[in-house]
Amino acid sequence: MFSSVSIRSGRTAACRVAPKRFASAAPNPSAATPSGGPFGETRRDAALWFAKTASVCGVVGYLTSEYVLTDERLEPVYEGIWKMRQGIQASIVGLGMTKIALPLLPEAQAFSDAAHGLHAPHYPWEHRKPWKSYDHAALRRGYQVYKEVCSACHSMKLVAFRNLIGVTHTDAEVKAIAAEYEYTDGPDENGEYFKRPGRPSDYFPSPYPNEEAARAANNGAYPPDMSCINKARHGEEDYIFSILTGYCDPPAGVKIREGLHYNPYFPGGAIGMARNLYDEVVDYEDGSPNNASQLAKDVSTFLSWASYPEHDDRKRMGLKSLFICSIGIGLSVWWKRHKWSYVKTRKVVYRPDLAGVRKV
Repeated sequence: MFSSVSIRSGRTAACRVAPKRFASAAPNPSAATPSGGPFGETRRDAALWFAKTASVCGVVGYLTSEYVLTDERLEPVYEGIWKMRQGIQASIVGLGMTKIALPLLPEAQAFSDAAHGLHAPHYPWEHRKPWKSYDHAALRRGYQVYKEVCSACHSMKLVAFRNLIGVTHTDAEVKAIAAEYEYTDGPDENGEYFKRPGRPSDYFPSPYPNEEAARAANNGAYPPDMSCINKARHGEEDYIFSILTGYCDPPAGVKIREGLHYNPYFPGGAIGMARNLYDEVVDYEDGSPNNASQLAKDVSTFLSWASYPEHDDRKRMGLKSLFICSIGIGLSVWWKRHKWSYVKTRKVVYRPDLAGVRKV
């Protein structure tokens, strides 16, 4: 005979079973109930278990690092490892062999040494936050610092005057700034080159006609182009700001030859560029404080914009994309739950009292 199986959705299905076997067996409700996973019976129980475990691990890790694995407790361990390493190296040398690198006992090498330059600290730049754009007032002041101080030695060949429109200056202001410079153009109808006022489409002028002239004017040092200087230096704005404000007297035992200047953030410590930013060396148009730190901050921000001119547009597009994707994900979850609700909510029930078809 056939015993019927009832489905919650209203459909029925029949399966061939042995009638005597089910006649004597009573349904076991506990057998139909899932036993759950190792973290709980439901998803909520599993989520609570993971939350509790993460909280306990965080608290235990913090207490261990603060009160158990302290520097005072680990110092004897470090000293013991160092002595063991020295003893192994001495034994190797005593056997007539050269020193070798021990894989389990490596020798720590500090990166921030004189050869590589002191590592620049991380400063809280506002434009680095995901929802912040460049401070365009700072960009305008930074261009003024570059124009009055930095442009005497450094070029920005990849930045045109028109790139400043809508960022630091208006269209009329950019045309007036470009007209202050003269550019060689031509040839004209007579085949001769001529001088003309600058246009917004022109690029920033270079202080030297070629690299040789630049080196001759700077004791052999070549001032790098500043168009993408942030991309070319590790630390980006932090490095530029540290270089501009890090000039100091060399420490005892360090000699700097004539024509160079000591800056711990520059690789090698000896830099050919002298300090150029001092208090009140530039008078801001908007009346902002013009101390050396403010000048360095503004010009570092301007050089960051020169390296990443798409910064504001990229963040704006990213926020729009996140908003649209969040809506799309929500609709996708709702549509998935709607389509799968028929399958996930049905229930199969065994009905031994329904026996409607004879065994053929």
